[in-house]
Amino acid sequence: MENDLKIKMYSVTLDCKDPRELAKFYAALLNWEVVPIPDEEYVVIAPPGSNQGAYPGITFQRNPDYVPPVWPEAPGAQQQMTHIDFAVNDVDKAVEYAVGCGARISNEQFSEHWTVMFDPAGHPFCLCNAKDLYASPHFALL
Repeated sequence: MENDLKIKMYSVTLDCKDPRELAKFYAALLNWEVVPIPDEEYVVIAPPGSNQGAYPGITFQRNPDYVPPVWPEAPGAQQQMTHIDFAVNDVDKAVEYAVGCGARISNEQFSEHWTVMFDPAGHPFCLCNAKDLYASPHFALL
């Protein structure tokens, strides 16, 4: 990469039918804030105290034709394109909290080190046992 070229992560964007509702879910889950943007097609959440333009964040994009992915994958079914992994210091408490925010637990699990969940729009995400990572001074966006 050239020295004058700068590339930084800006946002992870999730398609959904109702961006405001999905943003509220993730804002509650992460204790983040909904960034005020006068656009109903996109909603952004960011860490507390951030202003618009303070990224990375999570963006939710309206797609009226959104179809939730099938997980685990199945031939001929809508496939996931991405998922978010969240580092947590206590998976059991994090799962309970996520359910209280509106998530649901996947019927299928493949590890004792993380729990696969679904957000209210059906996107899979994982709550990962990462005590060492979570406590690291190099871990961003606490």
